[in-house]
Amino acid sequence: MTTDHTTYINIPEAVGVFDSVETLQAAIYDLRASGFSRYDISLLGDKEAMVEKLGSAYWRAADLEDNPDAPRAAFVSEEAIGELEGAVAGGFFFIGSAIAMTALLTPLSTLAGSIAAIAIGGGPAGVVGALLARRLGNHHKDYYADQIRQGGILLWVRTSDKDKEDIAVKILNGHSGRDVHIHGWSE
Repeated sequence: MTTDHTTYINIPEAVGVFDSVETLQAAIYDLRASGFSRYDISLLGDKEAMVEKLGSAYWRAADLEDNPDAPRAAFVSEEAIGELEGAVAGGFFFIGSAIAMTALLTPLSTLAGSIAAIAIGGGPAGVVGALLARRLGNHHKDYYADQIRQGGILLWVRTSDKDKEDIAVKILNGHSGRDVHIHGWSE
């Protein structure tokens, strides 16, 4: 039997709750521009992580902002999700095209036949890639929508000293963060 426990460190954290992805992103971008590492910034884990770590009880952001057992996740920007969607869709198109092209690039094939094979082979693979990319993007949007329904998107920021605490609190408040405060530990 294994025991699951969370390790806490004595580095204070600023906490804030956001009502939109746009204000959350703006706060995170300002935190990063002010010298906070991406490793200092975390969000609440997704629904599966919540159920795994805390059970299936109903939860609200206000109940979790100072709960050391709340699962954490790294921030992924909308731009990064867009790039990943493009890479997934484009990668599948490329693989399908490469397979078709390899099969038809023999001494007996014609240029027109090779182009047709690339279009025929890459098209279906591109569709599969586009569907997977859309699913990825929808999962990301659902993650935020679910948190907003539960009272807001939680954001934690590790602060190594009093100056960092003041900067983090100012930035979170400046981007419409609610219930912004410091607690004396972090995960």
